Amino acid sequence: MKNYSLLLFLSFLGFISCKKEMDKEREFGKYHDIPSYISSPNAAHSSYFNAYDQVLEKWGVSFEELYIPTSHGFAHVIVSGPKNGVPVVLLHGMNASSTMWYPNVKAMTQEYRIFAIDLLNEPGKSYKTSDFNKIDEITTWYQEILWALKLDSFHLIGASRGGWFAVDLALKSKRDIRSMVLLSPAQTFTWIPPSSGLLKNIFSVFSSKEKKVENTLETMSSNVNNIDPTYKEQFYKSHQNDSLNKFMMQMTPFANSKLKNLKMPTLVLIGDDDIINSKKTIRLTERHLAKGKGEVIPNAGHFLSVDQAGVVNAKILHFLKEVDKTR
Repeated sequence: MKNYSLLLFLSFLGFISCKKEMDKEREFGKYHDIPSYISSPNAAHSSYFNAYDQVLEKWGVSFEELYIPTSHGFAHVIVSGPKNGVPVVLLHGMNASSTMWYPNVKAMTQEYRIFAIDLLNEPGKSYKTSDFNKIDEITTWYQEILWALKLDSFHLIGASRGGWFAVDLALKSKRDIRSMVLLSPAQTFTWIPPSSGLLKNIFSVFSSKEKKVENTLETMSSNVNNIDPTYKEQFYKSHQNDSLNKFMMQMTPFANSKLKNLKMPTLVLIGDDDIINSKKTIRLTERHLAKGKGEVIPNAGHFLSVDQAGVVNAKILHFLKEVDKTR
């Protein structure tokens, strides 16, 4: 009789688990419908979407694309990795899209379930129906997506401007953010320091689009030849639709008093040839974040997740696993 009762109990638990998984699948299912701006794009968007899809072929693992209706338009989210994996939310950098994670996804999805969000007012597959007026509205928009995906507990990884949004989200969200990884976060701990590379980028505003993109890649990467040509092509096309510095003046470094409110484990990585950050970023990370630690990656620029993908992937995964062990 006891064995029969135990069998019934285990069967019930299995049923509940399966039901939750099926409910989650149905929830995502309604976001699989392809909106008309993707299925019937204009000529300019068609060319960019084709370039985007070609980079997705470099993903190295299977994925699904979601189109989530929001208050400001459709949010495009790429989901990949085991369905029972701990969620990891990825926020890309400025004038980029979720495809920037092409050197990192295969390693991350061995154990984790990634959700890569295309920011609405950046090049990508998200579609804006109304503009953001203040930078705070973008953080609220990210929260809207997390609510739609029912992500209550997750790791958060942000690159460059995505790092700034990650910190802003962590300060404002009431969700269980297990940890943060910030890859050369822009204007998060300090203002961008003056440098010859930064000046080169500023003056390239007056150059042709081709020269502008070339200057950007040369100053942001320590090894431009390491960037996949397919991604370079998409990056070039993205600059025909970028949002250059739209909210840069509102993106001010966070006060030390606010940084002290971040209690989750936080890893900050910067390149040794990074024009956006310096060793000061690492010092501030470890001084003001309760569980913050930072590291400089050798032979890497601002695009460190591409320049030293293998090293960065290993450090991120080790950090995430150590955090999960303690939960």
